Amino acid sequence: MTTTTSVTSADGTTIGYLRLGQGPGLVIAHGGMGSGYNHVEQARALADAFTVYLPDRRGRGLSGPYRDGHSIRDDVEDLAAVISATGAPYLFGLSTGGLIALEATRTRPGIRKAAIYEPALSTAPTAWVARLDRELAQGRTSAALVTAMLENEMGPRLLRYMPRRLLERLTDRLMRSEERKGAGGYVPLRELAPTLHYDGELLKEMNGRLDSFRDLETEVLLLNGAKSPAFQKAAVDALEKVLPHARRVELPGLGHAGPWNAARGGDPERVARELRAFFT
Repeated sequence: MTTTTSVTSADGTTIGYLRLGQGPGLVIAHGGMGSGYNHVEQARALADAFTVYLPDRRGRGLSGPYRDGHSIRDDVEDLAAVISATGAPYLFGLSTGGLIALEATRTRPGIRKAAIYEPALSTAPTAWVARLDRELAQGRTSAALVTAMLENEMGPRLLRYMPRRLLERLTDRLMRSEERKGAGGYVPLRELAPTLHYDGELLKEMNGRLDSFRDLETEVLLLNGAKSPAFQKAAVDALEKVLPHARRVELPGLGHAGPWNAARGGDPERVARELRAFFT
């Protein structure tokens, strides 16, 4: 059974989340271009042994909007509000959600173990954020989405060889299809596009902060997909050298979307098996 509830973060913002399963609590922090719903199959694969919580980060789905001056401190407070309300001792984060999960583990008590999938710490490109902001300001949402996709090597490799204008037309067509038919539980692309600015700013804010995790005493599982972009693997390599209590697992055949639902390019049950072994 899946239920929906919410908590109030430190600045008064509502953070909504899905809850399913039974057992010790596990909070999943999603990355960019997604929401908690992108991990619902991963949660179902763990629901027999864990109570899984899937919060939406700000600007998406069940949660309130971003505010002026937003920083990773706000993201951590949002996550901490969910952890405090649920008492969950375990944490999983993907991509920018992985950065938030790492910082929460470093700065907040009560997290016994954390699993992190490709957090892109200090290695992710960020020059694309300025172009994305210009395209969003011009009302060119499909162009902004294509900018983020290409610069961060999202999606199948074939897309990077297609003419940009064709990609923009296909993206616009997909957004219009979502508006006609609904997104089926997912946050629509048009709603996700503005949140990419905050993901980019988060990457810039955390750039150069690798050494801050040298004293992290919590046990951490580092995960990456063998087919992920080189800069994603480099981030996990760097963290493995810094974290004092880390174990590394590379998953053959998976890319950056490995933890997502199968329809969105993931293999959630495979990732869930690693989490089950680690958290139990």
